[in-house]
Amino acid sequence: MGVSQIAAPADRARQAVFFDRDGVLNAAAVREGKPYPPASLDEVVLIPGIVEACGALHEHGILLFCTTNQPDVARGKAQRADVEAINRFIADAIHLDGVAACFHDDVDNCDCRKPRPGMLKDLAALHGVDLRHSVMVGDRWRDIEAGSRAGCATVFIDYGYDEKRPSADLVARSVPEALPGILKLLEGMGQ
Repeated sequence: MGVSQIAAPADRARQAVFFDRDGVLNAAAVREGKPYPPASLDEVVLIPGIVEACGALHEHGILLFCTTNQPDVARGKAQRADVEAINRFIADAIHLDGVAACFHDDVDNCDCRKPRPGMLKDLAALHGVDLRHSVMVGDRWRDIEAGSRAGCATVFIDYGYDEKRPSADLVARSVPEALPGILKLLEGMGQ
């Protein structure tokens, strides 16, 4: 797993929004009802309005992170360097405070692969984030379950994929559409 190395002051806990990457921050290619990541930097298309939505969250003092499963590296279908280049591009474009990526597959039984909450917990510890006062946003059941296991409120971006639908605190069609609800969730947690 790769985790950013910029730490927050240790004397206070902070709120954060954790985003899945593909389908949430950037467009995923959907084939036969399943989402797939871009294969190269040339294929990355940011979700319309995501830069502005993330900017609004930053204006409220919220830290922004990406937690992404990238099992195609373990499966030999993608190169880690290409995935990391995509992560850097997205992080720079959206002004993320950090990115964590799991390059394992289910058979590796690691703690970082969502639905396990390892990436969220690692980023929270590194940046002084209070997970009980934070939100996880994802477009798949693994994202929502990871957020729940970490103690976060959850936001499901529903594209109608052909897979099980999770139960979340908020359901929307995009992060920009969900923004008012995300801010309300964070406010209710005592920002």
